[in-house]
Amino acid sequence: MTLDTLDTPAALIDLPRMERNIALMQERMNALGVRFRPHVKTSKSIDVVRAQIAAGAQGVTVSTLKEAEAFFDAGVRDILYAVGIAPSKLPRALALRKKGCDLKLLVDNTTTAAALARFGQEHGETFEVYIEVDTDGHRSGLAPEQDALLEVGRVLHENGVRVGGVMTHAGASYELHTPDSLAACAEQERAGCVRAAERLRGAGIPCDVVSVGSTPTALSARKLDGVTEVRAGVYVFFDLVMYNVGVCTLDDIALSVLTTVIGHQPEKGWAIVDAGWMAMSRDRGTSAQTMDFGYGLPCLLDGTPLPGYRMTGANQEHGILCAVKLDPSENTASSDIETRLPIGTRLRILPNHACATSAQFPEYHVVLASGDVAVWDRFYGW
Repeated sequence: MTLDTLDTPAALIDLPRMERNIALMQERMNALGVRFRPHVKTSKSIDVVRAQIAAGAQGVTVSTLKEAEAFFDAGVRDILYAVGIAPSKLPRALALRKKGCDLKLLVDNTTTAAALARFGQEHGETFEVYIEVDTDGHRSGLAPEQDALLEVGRVLHENGVRVGGVMTHAGASYELHTPDSLAACAEQERAGCVRAAERLRGAGIPCDVVSVGSTPTALSARKLDGVTEVRAGVYVFFDLVMYNVGVCTLDDIALSVLTTVIGHQPEKGWAIVDAGWMAMSRDRGTSAQTMDFGYGLPCLLDGTPLPGYRMTGANQEHGILCAVKLDPSENTASSDIETRLPIGTRLRILPNHACATSAQFPEYHVVLASGDVAVWDRFYGW
């Protein structure tokens, strides 16, 4: 199988790039002296995760119980479910633990903590739970100094639940784009999560693990004193959002969508391709950043970006490529669009958000260093 014979659209992994990304992140975590627990929601692929574990990762982070079930079935035992557990999902979590899965759950409120404690008592199970800490106001979790942090800890600890640690995610780092601001965000994340752990310990509540992480902060932290593990996910592929954040180059982006030019609108300067938002996703994460890539960045088949071109529009199965004037002196005349991108031309489109784009596909086509293409499965659902 080669890129010339593959049906389009298709999700491509550039294997040498992915392997380099994995190796560099693991080397950085080793140098900082912390355990690395990759977030596997990005790939949802057993083959990708095996490469991460082979490089030195210890355990995985998941965002769905389906991921937990699939990776446990594949032999991964140490799993953190890093989304606040809904009480209705506790039977599935219990089933995994009864099979031998070292599954950790997450809470950030006393209502769920009490429900989890009751369920554990009723079923004779000692769950291990992390408390989610909010270090940047980005999403969920409890602030390090909130009284509720200790209240949740007590509800768990006094009712037979093991408080395994605290966990935070610096999602606000995606909004930054300078080394100093990213380093400051990483330090805020570290200090806040360590402080939460110290408060719990001071109240007599065990808290062994201090878990932090996002791809930008993992790559920008200058010290991780008091942290025991780091989580990151999108680093394995990278994407255009991460390029704008400043933590990767275009040459680091390992995921792309293979597409074919199927038509033109010369008077509009458009080339039409067979990858629309069903292939790229509707994620427009770069629209609020320093450079807007539309729905993606078109590249030649060898991965070389097409200067000045963007996927500026997308319908369900149609993508619209056109030249974008990035500088007033640039000539974006459209008269050569049919010559430049004739029907049948195959292109790679780099995505805004690797997690969202990969989620559109049932499998990856993995481009080896030799140019040969292999197929790796991925899975859907919750």
